[in-house]
Amino acid sequence: MKVIRKLWRDEHGFIVTTDALLFGTILVLGMLVGLVTLRDQLVQELGDVGAALGNLNHSYSVEGYESEYGSVAGSSFADKSDIHEQGDDEGSDNGDEAGASPLCISVTEAASEEG
Repeated sequence: MKVIRKLWRDEHGFIVTTDALLFGTILVLGMLVGLVTLRDQLVQELGDVGAALGNLNHSYSVEGYESEYGSVAGSSFADKSDIHEQGDDEGSDNGDEAGASPLCISVTEAASEEG
């Protein structure tokens, strides 16, 4: 009985457990905020890369060649504007400003039933 009473009154470790619980909670909440920020910045960066690739002019032109030994016909391709691309084909501003949402990219999650 004496041992049970001693264990019942022993409060060693109580503060350590509370501190660990509080520290763990703050750590998990901080990680969640950090991961959400990381996700948003990755989506922004991938949107910027997509806008940069869309602004590249893929047009080319190869002149024909003719000599006494033979000839080669020329070839050309004119790049047209991509979907949602703003501006002209000369690579003008595409409307994607720093800090703004990336063009044509949205992160959404469909509603689901709980239970």
